[in-house]
Amino acid sequence: MRTVKHGNNNRFIPVIAVCGILLLIWQVLAGGDGQGETGQGGLLSQILQAGRDQSIRNLLPVLAEHTTHQEEQEGVILQKESLEEWMPGYLYQTQAGQVAVRQEGAQDRELPQDEGEQSRELSLEELMRQENQDQLREQAEEGVVMLDLERLLEENGWDTQEFSEEAEVQEPQEIWNQGNIAADSSFVPHIRQQTVDLVALQDYETLRSRFYVVDSVTNIGKDLLDIQKLTQRDLTISKEDPGPQILIYHTHSQEGFADSVPGDDSTTIMGVGQHLADILEQQYGYQVLHHLGTYDKESRDNAYSRSLPEITQLLEENPQIQVVIDLHRDAVADESTHLVMDLDGRPTARFMFFNGISWTRRTGSISYLQNDNLSDNLAFSFQMKLKAEEYYPGLTRKNYINGYRYNMHLRPRTLLIELGAQNNTLEEAMNACDPIAHLLDLVLSGEE
Repeated sequence: MRTVKHGNNNRFIPVIAVCGILLLIWQVLAGGDGQGETGQGGLLSQILQAGRDQSIRNLLPVLAEHTTHQEEQEGVILQKESLEEWMPGYLYQTQAGQVAVRQEGAQDRELPQDEGEQSRELSLEELMRQENQDQLREQAEEGVVMLDLERLLEENGWDTQEFSEEAEVQEPQEIWNQGNIAADSSFVPHIRQQTVDLVALQDYETLRSRFYVVDSVTNIGKDLLDIQKLTQRDLTISKEDPGPQILIYHTHSQEGFADSVPGDDSTTIMGVGQHLADILEQQYGYQVLHHLGTYDKESRDNAYSRSLPEITQLLEENPQIQVVIDLHRDAVADESTHLVMDLDGRPTARFMFFNGISWTRRTGSISYLQNDNLSDNLAFSFQMKLKAEEYYPGLTRKNYINGYRYNMHLRPRTLLIELGAQNNTLEEAMNACDPIAHLLDLVLSGEE
Protein backbone atom coordinates (compact mmCIF):
# COMPACT_ATOMS: atom_id res chain seq x y z
CA MET A 1 0.00 0.00 0.00
CA ARG A 2 1.31 3.37 -1.05
CA THR A 3 0.98 6.32 1.24
CA VAL A 4 -0.94 9.18 -0.37
CA LYS A 5 0.88 12.51 -0.10
CA HIS A 6 -1.87 15.09 0.45
CA GLY A 7 0.60 17.91 0.13
CA ASN A 8 1.09 17.30 -3.60
CA ASN A 9 -2.69 17.57 -4.34
CA ASN A 10 -3.12 20.68 -2.21
CA ARG A 11 -1.02 22.70 -4.60
CA PHE A 12 -3.78 22.44 -7.24
CA ILE A 13 -6.45 23.93 -4.96
CA PRO A 14 -5.32 27.59 -5.30
CA VAL A 15 -5.17 27.23 -9.08
CA ILE A 16 -8.71 25.86 -9.18
CA ALA A 17 -9.93 28.59 -6.83
CA VAL A 18 -8.35 31.34 -8.91
CA CYS A 19 -9.91 29.94 -12.07
CA GLY A 20 -13.29 29.80 -10.37
CA ILE A 21 -12.98 33.38 -9.19
CA LEU A 22 -11.93 34.58 -12.66
CA LEU A 23 -14.88 32.77 -14.19
CA LEU A 24 -17.24 34.32 -11.65
CA ILE A 25 -15.86 37.83 -12.33
CA TRP A 26 -16.22 37.29 -16.08
CA GLN A 27 -19.85 36.25 -15.69
CA VAL A 28 -20.62 39.22 -13.45
CA LEU A 29 -18.97 41.65 -15.84
CA ALA A 30 -20.89 40.07 -18.69
CA GLY A 31 -24.16 40.60 -16.86
CA GLY A 32 -24.57 36.87 -16.15
CA ASP A 33 -25.04 35.79 -19.76
CA GLY A 34 -21.62 34.16 -20.10
CA GLN A 35 -21.29 35.28 -23.72
CA GLY A 36 -18.54 37.83 -23.32
CA GLU A 37 -20.68 40.95 -24.05
CA THR A 38 -21.25 43.42 -21.26
CA GLY A 39 -24.99 43.45 -20.50
CA GLN A 40 -27.13 46.21 -19.10
CA GLY A 41 -26.94 44.76 -15.61
CA GLY A 42 -23.20 43.97 -15.62
CA LEU A 43 -20.78 45.14 -12.98
CA LEU A 44 -18.86 47.19 -15.55
CA SER A 45 -22.04 48.98 -16.55
CA GLN A 46 -22.79 49.67 -12.91
CA ILE A 47 -19.30 51.05 -12.34
CA LEU A 48 -19.64 53.37 -15.35
CA GLN A 49 -23.09 54.45 -14.19
CA ALA A 50 -21.76 55.20 -10.72
CA GLY A 51 -19.00 57.34 -12.21
CA ARG A 52 -21.51 59.25 -14.30
CA ASP A 53 -23.76 59.73 -11.26
CA GLN A 54 -20.84 61.18 -9.31
CA SER A 55 -20.03 63.56 -12.18
CA ILE A 56 -23.61 64.76 -12.21
CA ARG A 57 -23.56 65.25 -8.45
CA ASN A 58 -20.54 67.50 -9.00
CA LEU A 59 -22.87 69.80 -10.94
CA LEU A 60 -25.16 70.37 -7.99
CA PRO A 61 -23.40 73.47 -6.61
CA VAL A 62 -23.52 74.99 -10.09
CA LEU A 63 -27.20 74.18 -10.42
CA ALA A 64 -27.93 75.77 -7.07
CA GLU A 65 -25.95 78.88 -7.97
CA HIS A 66 -27.58 79.07 -11.41
CA THR A 67 -31.08 79.25 -9.96
CA THR A 68 -30.43 81.55 -7.03
CA HIS A 69 -31.19 84.75 -8.95
CA GLN A 70 -34.49 83.38 -10.22
CA GLU A 71 -36.03 82.63 -6.86
CA GLU A 72 -37.84 85.91 -6.21
CA GLN A 73 -38.76 86.68 -9.80
CA GLU A 74 -40.15 83.31 -10.77
CA GLY A 75 -41.27 82.01 -7.39
CA VAL A 76 -38.76 79.16 -7.58
CA ILE A 77 -37.74 77.56 -4.31
CA LEU A 78 -34.90 75.08 -4.73
CA GLN A 79 -33.83 73.41 -1.51
CA LYS A 80 -30.17 72.45 -1.41
CA GLU A 81 -31.14 69.27 0.41
CA SER A 82 -33.37 68.21 -2.49
CA LEU A 83 -30.68 68.99 -5.06
CA GLU A 84 -28.24 66.75 -3.25
CA GLU A 85 -30.57 63.84 -4.04
CA TRP A 86 -31.19 64.93 -7.62
CA MET A 87 -30.07 61.53 -8.97
CA PRO A 88 -31.75 59.15 -8.82
CA GLY A 89 -34.37 60.42 -6.37
CA TYR A 90 -35.99 63.01 -8.67
CA LEU A 91 -37.58 62.70 -12.05
CA TYR A 92 -35.75 64.74 -14.68
CA GLN A 93 -35.56 64.94 -18.42
CA THR A 94 -34.23 67.13 -21.21
CA GLN A 95 -36.40 69.40 -23.31
CA ALA A 96 -34.69 71.32 -26.11
CA GLY A 97 -31.28 71.22 -24.46
CA GLN A 98 -32.41 71.88 -20.91
CA VAL A 99 -32.53 69.89 -17.69
CA ALA A 100 -35.70 69.79 -15.66
CA VAL A 101 -35.24 69.28 -11.91
CA ARG A 102 -38.39 68.26 -10.05
CA GLN A 103 -38.93 70.09 -6.79
CA GLU A 104 -40.07 68.58 -3.53
CA GLY A 105 -43.79 67.93 -3.31
CA ALA A 106 -44.33 67.66 -7.05
CA GLN A 107 -46.25 64.60 -8.12
CA ASP A 108 -44.05 62.09 -9.94
CA ARG A 109 -45.08 60.67 -13.28
CA GLU A 110 -43.69 57.75 -15.17
CA LEU A 111 -41.75 58.49 -18.31
CA PRO A 112 -43.50 57.19 -21.43
CA GLN A 113 -42.23 53.82 -22.59
CA ASP A 114 -42.59 51.95 -25.82
CA GLU A 115 -45.05 49.07 -25.76
CA GLY A 116 -43.46 45.91 -24.40
CA GLU A 117 -40.36 47.71 -23.08
CA GLN A 118 -39.41 46.76 -19.56
CA SER A 119 -39.33 49.48 -16.94
CA ARG A 120 -35.79 50.70 -16.36
CA GLU A 121 -33.93 53.81 -15.23
CA LEU A 122 -33.07 56.02 -18.22
CA SER A 123 -29.53 57.29 -18.52
CA LEU A 124 -28.69 60.96 -18.81
CA GLU A 125 -27.77 60.54 -22.47
CA GLU A 126 -31.11 58.91 -23.24
CA LEU A 127 -32.97 61.66 -21.45
CA MET A 128 -31.09 64.28 -23.39
CA ARG A 129 -32.17 62.74 -26.68
CA GLN A 130 -35.85 62.67 -25.85
CA GLU A 131 -38.01 65.09 -27.78
CA ASN A 132 -40.65 67.40 -26.27
CA GLN A 133 -43.48 65.05 -25.48
CA ASP A 134 -46.87 66.13 -24.20
CA GLN A 135 -46.50 64.54 -20.79
CA LEU A 136 -43.03 65.98 -20.28
CA ARG A 137 -44.18 69.41 -21.42
CA GLU A 138 -46.90 69.34 -18.78
CA GLN A 139 -44.29 68.71 -16.10
CA ALA A 140 -42.60 72.00 -16.98
CA GLU A 141 -45.77 73.72 -15.78
CA GLU A 142 -46.00 71.85 -12.48
CA GLY A 143 -43.05 72.55 -10.22
CA VAL A 144 -40.14 72.02 -12.63
CA VAL A 145 -37.23 74.42 -12.93
CA MET A 146 -35.64 74.66 -16.39
CA LEU A 147 -31.84 74.99 -16.45
CA ASP A 148 -29.39 75.41 -19.32
CA LEU A 149 -27.75 71.97 -19.55
CA GLU A 150 -25.16 72.63 -22.23
CA ARG A 151 -23.65 75.61 -20.41
CA LEU A 152 -23.49 73.70 -17.12
CA LEU A 153 -21.84 70.67 -18.72
CA GLU A 154 -19.25 72.77 -20.55
CA GLU A 155 -18.36 74.70 -17.39
CA ASN A 156 -17.71 71.41 -15.59
CA GLY A 157 -15.56 69.80 -18.27
CA TRP A 158 -18.12 67.58 -19.99
CA ASP A 159 -17.94 67.04 -23.73
CA THR A 160 -21.33 68.11 -25.08
CA GLN A 161 -20.57 67.17 -28.68
CA GLU A 162 -21.55 63.53 -28.18
CA PHE A 163 -24.98 64.60 -26.95
CA SER A 164 -25.73 66.56 -30.11
CA GLU A 165 -24.29 64.26 -32.77
CA GLU A 166 -27.71 62.97 -33.74
CA ALA A 167 -29.35 66.41 -33.70
CA GLU A 168 -29.71 68.28 -36.95
CA VAL A 169 -27.75 71.53 -36.85
CA GLN A 170 -29.98 74.56 -37.38
CA GLU A 171 -29.26 78.25 -37.49
CA PRO A 172 -31.07 80.30 -34.80
CA GLN A 173 -33.09 82.20 -37.39
CA GLU A 174 -34.18 78.89 -38.97
CA ILE A 175 -35.27 77.67 -35.56
CA TRP A 176 -37.31 80.85 -35.09
CA ASN A 177 -38.91 80.46 -38.50
CA GLN A 178 -40.05 76.92 -37.69
CA GLY A 179 -41.91 78.13 -34.63
CA ASN A 180 -43.12 81.33 -36.21
CA ILE A 181 -46.34 79.92 -37.65
CA ALA A 182 -47.32 78.38 -34.34
CA ALA A 183 -46.51 81.60 -32.49
CA ASP A 184 -48.55 83.73 -34.88
CA SER A 185 -51.51 81.36 -34.90
CA SER A 186 -51.59 81.22 -31.10
CA PHE A 187 -51.82 85.00 -30.66
CA VAL A 188 -55.34 86.33 -30.27
CA PRO A 189 -55.74 90.12 -29.96
CA HIS A 190 -57.21 90.98 -26.58
CA ILE A 191 -60.50 92.69 -25.99
CA ARG A 192 -60.44 95.45 -23.38
CA GLN A 193 -59.50 93.94 -20.01
CA GLN A 194 -60.06 97.06 -17.90
CA THR A 195 -60.92 100.74 -18.22
CA VAL A 196 -58.50 103.40 -17.00
CA ASP A 197 -60.14 106.15 -14.94
CA LEU A 198 -59.36 109.31 -16.92
CA VAL A 199 -61.01 111.52 -14.29
CA ALA A 200 -58.33 110.51 -11.78
CA LEU A 201 -55.65 111.33 -14.36
CA GLN A 202 -56.80 114.94 -14.52
CA ASP A 203 -54.61 115.35 -11.46
CA TYR A 204 -51.10 116.09 -12.75
CA GLU A 205 -49.26 114.23 -9.97
CA THR A 206 -51.43 111.12 -10.44
CA LEU A 207 -50.90 111.13 -14.19
CA ARG A 208 -47.15 111.61 -13.87
CA SER A 209 -46.63 108.97 -11.19
CA ARG A 210 -48.79 106.32 -12.86
CA PHE A 211 -47.71 106.73 -16.46
CA TYR A 212 -44.27 108.34 -16.59
CA VAL A 213 -40.64 108.09 -15.52
CA VAL A 214 -38.82 111.42 -15.93
CA ASP A 215 -35.06 111.37 -16.36
CA SER A 216 -33.09 113.43 -13.83
CA VAL A 217 -31.64 115.68 -16.56
CA THR A 218 -35.05 117.08 -17.43
CA ASN A 219 -38.50 117.85 -16.09
CA ILE A 220 -42.00 118.04 -17.52
CA GLY A 221 -44.86 120.21 -16.36
CA LYS A 222 -48.62 120.46 -16.44
CA ASP A 223 -48.57 122.28 -19.77
CA LEU A 224 -47.41 119.11 -21.53
CA LEU A 225 -48.94 116.47 -19.26
CA ASP A 226 -52.55 117.53 -19.70
CA ILE A 227 -54.94 114.60 -19.89
CA GLN A 228 -57.38 116.49 -22.13
CA LYS A 229 -54.69 117.34 -24.69
CA LEU A 230 -53.20 113.84 -24.57
CA THR A 231 -56.46 111.97 -25.11
CA GLN A 232 -58.38 114.26 -27.44
CA ARG A 233 -55.71 114.44 -30.16
CA ASP A 234 -56.99 112.61 -33.25
CA LEU A 235 -54.22 110.30 -34.48
CA THR A 236 -56.22 108.12 -36.86
CA ILE A 237 -55.14 107.50 -40.44
CA SER A 238 -56.78 105.79 -43.40
CA LYS A 239 -55.49 102.44 -44.59
CA GLU A 240 -56.88 103.29 -48.03
CA ASP A 241 -54.47 106.20 -48.51
CA PRO A 242 -51.62 105.52 -50.95
CA GLY A 243 -48.70 103.92 -49.17
CA PRO A 244 -46.42 103.42 -47.54
CA GLN A 245 -48.19 104.91 -44.53
CA ILE A 246 -45.75 103.67 -41.87
CA LEU A 247 -41.94 103.88 -41.71
CA ILE A 248 -39.95 101.61 -39.37
CA TYR A 249 -36.23 102.23 -38.93
CA HIS A 250 -33.49 101.72 -36.32
CA THR A 251 -31.12 104.46 -35.16
CA HIS A 252 -29.28 101.73 -33.23
CA SER A 253 -29.43 98.87 -35.70
CA GLN A 254 -26.82 96.72 -33.93
CA GLU A 255 -28.81 96.18 -30.77
CA GLY A 256 -29.13 92.43 -30.29
CA PHE A 257 -30.60 89.94 -27.87
CA ALA A 258 -29.26 87.20 -25.63
CA ASP A 259 -29.23 84.65 -28.47
CA SER A 260 -28.53 86.94 -31.43
CA VAL A 261 -25.97 85.64 -33.93
CA PRO A 262 -23.02 88.00 -34.51
CA GLY A 263 -23.17 89.37 -38.04
CA ASP A 264 -26.75 88.21 -38.64
CA ASP A 265 -28.96 91.30 -38.62
CA SER A 266 -32.09 89.16 -38.84
CA THR A 267 -31.49 88.09 -35.23
CA THR A 268 -31.15 91.67 -33.96
CA ILE A 269 -33.63 94.51 -33.54
CA MET A 270 -33.65 94.80 -37.34
CA GLY A 271 -35.12 91.32 -37.68
CA VAL A 272 -37.72 92.22 -35.07
CA GLY A 273 -38.57 95.34 -37.07
CA GLN A 274 -39.15 93.26 -40.19
CA HIS A 275 -41.45 90.95 -38.25
CA LEU A 276 -43.44 93.94 -36.96
CA ALA A 277 -43.71 95.28 -40.51
CA ASP A 278 -44.98 91.91 -41.78
CA ILE A 279 -47.70 91.75 -39.11
CA LEU A 280 -48.87 95.31 -39.80
CA GLU A 281 -49.12 94.56 -43.51
CA GLN A 282 -50.50 91.02 -43.48
CA GLN A 283 -52.84 91.16 -40.51
CA TYR A 284 -53.90 94.82 -40.34
CA GLY A 285 -53.67 96.02 -43.94
CA TYR A 286 -51.15 98.86 -43.58
CA GLN A 287 -48.39 99.55 -46.10
CA VAL A 288 -45.03 99.66 -44.33
CA LEU A 289 -41.55 100.73 -45.38
CA HIS A 290 -38.86 99.06 -43.29
CA HIS A 291 -35.63 101.02 -43.66
CA LEU A 292 -32.46 98.94 -43.10
CA GLY A 293 -29.94 101.77 -42.84
CA THR A 294 -27.21 101.31 -40.22
CA TYR A 295 -25.83 104.25 -38.24
CA ASP A 296 -24.04 102.64 -35.30
CA LYS A 297 -21.79 99.92 -36.74
CA GLU A 298 -18.55 101.69 -35.91
CA SER A 299 -19.84 103.71 -32.95
CA ARG A 300 -23.13 104.58 -31.29
CA ASP A 301 -21.91 108.14 -30.83
CA ASN A 302 -23.77 110.62 -33.05
CA ALA A 303 -26.02 107.88 -34.47
CA TYR A 304 -29.00 110.25 -34.34
CA SER A 305 -27.06 112.88 -36.28
CA ARG A 306 -25.97 110.33 -38.87
CA SER A 307 -29.47 108.93 -39.34
CA LEU A 308 -31.26 112.30 -39.61
CA PRO A 309 -30.29 113.18 -43.23
CA GLU A 310 -31.30 109.76 -44.59
CA ILE A 311 -34.60 109.60 -42.71
CA THR A 312 -35.39 113.17 -43.76
CA GLN A 313 -34.72 112.25 -47.39
CA LEU A 314 -36.89 109.13 -47.12
CA LEU A 315 -39.80 111.21 -45.85
CA GLU A 316 -39.32 113.78 -48.59
CA GLU A 317 -39.42 110.99 -51.16
CA ASN A 318 -42.46 109.43 -49.48
CA PRO A 319 -44.60 112.33 -48.22
CA GLN A 320 -47.52 109.93 -47.75
CA ILE A 321 -45.78 108.37 -44.71
CA GLN A 322 -47.77 109.45 -41.66
CA VAL A 323 -46.30 107.24 -38.91
CA VAL A 324 -42.59 106.96 -38.04
CA ILE A 325 -41.35 104.28 -35.63
CA ASP A 326 -37.75 104.20 -34.40
CA LEU A 327 -37.51 100.69 -32.92
CA HIS A 328 -34.83 100.07 -30.30
CA ARG A 329 -33.81 97.44 -27.78
CA ASP A 330 -33.23 98.83 -24.29
CA ALA A 331 -30.33 98.00 -21.96
CA VAL A 332 -30.64 97.23 -18.25
CA ALA A 333 -27.82 97.67 -15.76
CA ASP A 334 -28.90 94.73 -13.59
CA GLU A 335 -28.67 91.48 -15.56
CA SER A 336 -31.11 89.84 -13.15
CA THR A 337 -33.83 92.20 -14.44
CA HIS A 338 -35.67 90.26 -17.12
CA LEU A 339 -38.25 92.31 -19.02
CA VAL A 340 -40.62 89.50 -19.91
CA MET A 341 -44.13 88.36 -19.10
CA ASP A 342 -46.27 85.36 -19.94
CA LEU A 343 -48.85 86.63 -22.41
CA ASP A 344 -51.38 83.89 -23.08
CA GLY A 345 -48.72 81.21 -22.73
CA ARG A 346 -46.11 83.03 -24.85
CA PRO A 347 -42.96 84.55 -23.32
CA THR A 348 -43.25 88.18 -24.40
CA ALA A 349 -40.72 90.98 -23.95
CA ARG A 350 -42.02 94.06 -22.16
CA PHE A 351 -41.51 97.42 -23.83
CA MET A 352 -41.87 101.15 -23.26
CA PHE A 353 -42.50 104.34 -25.22
CA PHE A 354 -39.83 107.04 -25.09
CA ASN A 355 -40.13 110.81 -25.60
CA GLY A 356 -37.62 113.63 -25.80
CA ILE A 357 -38.85 117.14 -24.96
CA SER A 358 -35.82 119.27 -26.00
CA TRP A 359 -35.43 120.73 -22.50
CA THR A 360 -32.87 120.09 -19.76
CA ARG A 361 -32.47 121.48 -16.27
CA ARG A 362 -29.01 122.82 -17.18
CA THR A 363 -29.84 124.54 -20.47
CA GLY A 364 -33.59 125.05 -20.36
CA SER A 365 -35.20 124.91 -23.81
CA ILE A 366 -32.78 123.63 -26.48
CA SER A 367 -33.45 125.97 -29.39
CA TYR A 368 -31.40 124.07 -31.96
CA LEU A 369 -33.44 120.93 -31.19
CA GLN A 370 -36.79 122.55 -31.84
CA ASN A 371 -39.70 120.08 -32.10
CA ASP A 372 -42.94 121.55 -33.40
CA ASN A 373 -44.55 118.10 -33.16
CA LEU A 374 -43.83 117.58 -29.45
CA SER A 375 -47.47 117.73 -28.31
CA ASP A 376 -48.48 115.18 -30.96
CA ASN A 377 -45.54 112.94 -30.07
CA LEU A 378 -46.60 112.95 -26.42
CA ALA A 379 -50.24 112.29 -27.33
CA PHE A 380 -49.25 109.36 -29.57
CA SER A 381 -47.11 107.65 -26.93
CA PHE A 382 -49.71 108.30 -24.21
CA GLN A 383 -52.57 106.86 -26.27
CA MET A 384 -50.44 103.78 -27.03
CA LYS A 385 -49.68 103.38 -23.32
CA LEU A 386 -53.34 103.91 -22.39
CA LYS A 387 -54.49 101.20 -24.81
CA ALA A 388 -51.77 98.89 -23.51
CA GLU A 389 -52.99 99.35 -19.92
CA GLU A 390 -56.55 98.56 -20.96
CA TYR A 391 -55.90 95.67 -23.35
CA TYR A 392 -52.59 94.18 -22.10
CA PRO A 393 -52.16 95.18 -18.44
CA GLY A 394 -48.56 94.84 -17.25
CA LEU A 395 -47.02 94.43 -20.70
CA THR A 396 -45.67 97.97 -21.01
CA ARG A 397 -43.34 99.88 -18.74
CA LYS A 398 -43.98 103.52 -17.88
CA ASN A 399 -43.37 106.06 -20.64
CA TYR A 400 -39.89 107.55 -20.35
CA ILE A 401 -39.22 111.30 -20.67
CA ASN A 402 -35.72 112.57 -21.51
CA GLY A 403 -34.28 115.98 -22.36
CA TYR A 404 -33.30 115.81 -26.01
CA ARG A 405 -35.12 115.43 -29.33
CA TYR A 406 -34.13 112.01 -30.76
CA ASN A 407 -35.33 112.96 -34.28
CA MET A 408 -38.94 112.78 -33.15
CA HIS A 409 -39.73 116.11 -34.83
CA LEU A 410 -40.02 114.55 -38.29
CA ARG A 411 -43.69 113.58 -38.05
CA PRO A 412 -46.52 114.25 -35.55
CA ARG A 413 -47.09 110.49 -35.24
CA THR A 414 -43.57 109.50 -34.24
CA LEU A 415 -42.82 106.72 -31.75
CA LEU A 416 -39.56 105.65 -30.20
CA ILE A 417 -40.08 102.15 -28.77
CA GLU A 418 -37.64 100.40 -26.43
CA LEU A 419 -38.42 96.70 -26.86
CA GLY A 420 -36.99 94.32 -24.26
CA ALA A 421 -33.32 94.46 -23.22
CA GLN A 422 -30.01 92.72 -23.87
CA ASN A 423 -30.95 89.67 -21.81
CA ASN A 424 -34.25 89.02 -23.60
CA THR A 425 -34.34 86.31 -26.24
CA LEU A 426 -35.16 86.81 -29.89
CA GLU A 427 -38.36 84.80 -29.40
CA GLU A 428 -39.52 87.09 -26.58
CA ALA A 429 -38.91 90.16 -28.75
CA MET A 430 -40.64 88.63 -31.77
CA ASN A 431 -43.66 87.71 -29.66
CA ALA A 432 -44.00 91.32 -28.52
CA CYS A 433 -44.58 92.44 -32.12
CA ASP A 434 -48.13 91.03 -32.08
CA PRO A 435 -49.49 93.20 -29.25
CA ILE A 436 -47.49 96.23 -30.51
CA ALA A 437 -49.15 95.89 -33.93
CA HIS A 438 -52.56 95.51 -32.31
CA LEU A 439 -52.03 98.63 -30.17
CA LEU A 440 -50.94 100.60 -33.22
CA ASP A 441 -54.08 99.57 -35.06
CA LEU A 442 -56.28 100.49 -32.09
CA VAL A 443 -54.85 104.03 -32.05
CA LEU A 444 -54.46 104.56 -35.81
CA SER A 445 -57.85 103.13 -36.77
CA GLY A 446 -59.76 104.56 -33.81
CA GLU A 447 -61.62 101.26 -33.50
CA GLU A 448 -62.16 99.44 -30.22
